[in-house]
Amino acid sequence: MFDAQESAKEHNEARFQLIEGCSYDYQISDPSFILGDVGENIIQQHKRTTNLGTIAPNIFVGTLSIPILDKESSLEFCKVELEVQSIKSGYRDDYRDMLELITEKCTNLLLQSNSPVSQHLEIDYTKDSQTLYQKFAFINSVIGSDEFAEAIHRIVTAPVTKWTEATEEKDIRNARRFSNANLKEILKGSRRSKLPERHYLRSYGIDTLPERITAIRKIDSVDTPENRFIKHVLQNFLKFCTDINSKAQKFGHKKMESESALLIRELESQLHHAVFKDISRPTTLKLNSPVLQRKEGYREVLRVWLMFDLAAKLIWKGGDDIYSGGKKDIATLYEYWLFFKLLDLFQSIFQIEPKDISDLIQETPDGLNLQLKQGEFAALSGVYDSGNRKLNIRFNYNRSFSGKKSYPDSGSWTTTLRPDYTLSFWPFGISENEAEIQELIVHVHFDAKYKIANLSDFLRQNIENDLNEVKAENRKGIYKNADLLKMHAYKDAIRRTGGAYVLYPGDKSINKKEFHEIIPGLGAFSVKPSKTDNGIGELKAFILEIIKHFINRASQREKIAYRTFDIYKNPPESDNTINESLPEPYNANRDLIPDDTFVLVGYYHSQIQYDWIKQHGLYNFRMGSGAGSLILDKKTVNSKYLLLHTSGDTASGDLWKIVSKGPKVYSREDMIKMGYISPSQDNYLVIQIEPVTDPELKNVSLNFRKLTNHSKGRTSSFPYAISLTELMKNKIRKYSSL
Repeated sequence: MFDAQESAKEHNEARFQLIEGCSYDYQISDPSFILGDVGENIIQQHKRTTNLGTIAPNIFVGTLSIPILDKESSLEFCKVELEVQSIKSGYRDDYRDMLELITEKCTNLLLQSNSPVSQHLEIDYTKDSQTLYQKFAFINSVIGSDEFAEAIHRIVTAPVTKWTEATEEKDIRNARRFSNANLKEILKGSRRSKLPERHYLRSYGIDTLPERITAIRKIDSVDTPENRFIKHVLQNFLKFCTDINSKAQKFGHKKMESESALLIRELESQLHHAVFKDISRPTTLKLNSPVLQRKEGYREVLRVWLMFDLAAKLIWKGGDDIYSGGKKDIATLYEYWLFFKLLDLFQSIFQIEPKDISDLIQETPDGLNLQLKQGEFAALSGVYDSGNRKLNIRFNYNRSFSGKKSYPDSGSWTTTLRPDYTLSFWPFGISENEAEIQELIVHVHFDAKYKIANLSDFLRQNIENDLNEVKAENRKGIYKNADLLKMHAYKDAIRRTGGAYVLYPGDKSINKKEFHEIIPGLGAFSVKPSKTDNGIGELKAFILEIIKHFINRASQREKIAYRTFDIYKNPPESDNTINESLPEPYNANRDLIPDDTFVLVGYYHSQIQYDWIKQHGLYNFRMGSGAGSLILDKKTVNSKYLLLHTSGDTASGDLWKIVSKGPKVYSREDMIKMGYISPSQDNYLVIQIEPVTDPELKNVSLNFRKLTNHSKGRTSSFPYAISLTELMKNKIRKYSSL
């Protein structure tokens, strides 16, 4: 707590100041008085001794006007004002810059030729004080800015001038040139003196001349149309602020009264400059003047003037969250400011016109109402064409992901979550709903966190003592890593989320990749409310990397998306279980997924053929179009095991492991050279095999006659492939060892 006597008046703040996020014990010396409630649980009275308590401003900053009440009658005796300062040193400039950008964006929308909003509204000063304060806040953000004051300073120190003619009475003896008007004065002018008798003009009948005549000279004048416009602008701004100040006094709105009074003094100081004394009132406003549109100082004032008329009619229901009751909820304002910055960024990257943006401002009985409010707006959607691939793009503000829907619908699989901003991508040609079902959409979420001071507050490597401390604080209701946990919640709970990132006004960025590619991931990006170095470039580079990633059709993420869709598109069958012993899926058996592991079922016709198979570690299939030829489908080519059986078998446990990468073609001659007896085909498909070594697959008995692809009669010798799952479901028993 500190005394800001010197700087408080300059910034229109209360003298005694607190710091956000801290708690302050208070005591009123007279126990017959208590502090009144100001909402948000900021004033916490002691349960027994009511003149004691705690002031806890939490995250709110601004002027805290606390009523002092008589304990018995509850009547207000007076008010004490405290200023709650932000922990960020530059928050005053941040607040003004962010509000100015929002004002500029809104007025630019209204100035668009295709804007559906009519612009004939007049300012109604009879409205409630809160609506008037919203309008004044927009105006104050532009005409009370340092940029506007600097523009006026540029104008008064180097104003535009023009040559003009000035008249003055001059001794006729000093005259050099005579105009027609001067000739008339020579003949008819007053205060005349006689000419000498011998003067040559007497021969023309002129006996006397006026002592003084009117002369015209060129002077440098500041009374130009452009300077008249500047004076007109300042006078109009002054009138507006004076009217606002008068209404603030009537409504008893102290905050608006003091802020408007501060602005009145500034405008009066600007108008008292000597330059404006020689400037007359304008007859017309030539807004298309090259000077107004191009010259430094003038163009800034013209821009503010164009914004002023519309901003004075603009109200914002969402602004209730920002500056009601004198508070400055700069964290919420940062969220709204980021919306416009991200909208500009995504519009420039994807070259998509935000067709729904005109819905942001609508005419209401109160004025032109900015419809931007938490949880209520989708801003940009369209198709991005990279040249190689078309993508549907959608940018949402505060989109809710419901926790009521089941997979594969969109949403969260736990509770409803609502990130600040969501950027969604899915292939062109299908609807968003179908893209969700087919695992083809990716959501990237961003959350605004003005309160994060530095990256170490967000991502820190916890050691054992830190974790114990966090656990102890969690029991007290204190969650230091809540922002990080929220990013994890977005990424892990919202279906098809590719990444979740914090946007904060710091100085460092970080991007954590979950695997190898840019998404899925978590991180933070620095985006500051600065007109020169806001850090948006690094975020832009990140979005461009994401686009590059989506154009790559061979990405690992796309493969994972397909596998997820393929695996989960249907619920598992009730009988799709294997309780039999199988090799564990690690090392050489890492890819042993029973449903995706296939077994070839092959036939041998004699003991001689079986001995040849064992001797050479080879098994041959017929090839060609004849009956019994091997069909080279996906299951056959990717089979990992071979189950052999012969005539008369009802079950078999003769499992072999296929070690060749695929079948090879052997000719009749090749087979004869290898000792194969009486080959009947010209060519064979041959695979290399070896005995299984996994104990779980040795000494088993499998009823292959119950397999779905098994045929009866002569065709029972035809080869086919089945999954390991189906094979193991037909396991009979283990052989007893001899």
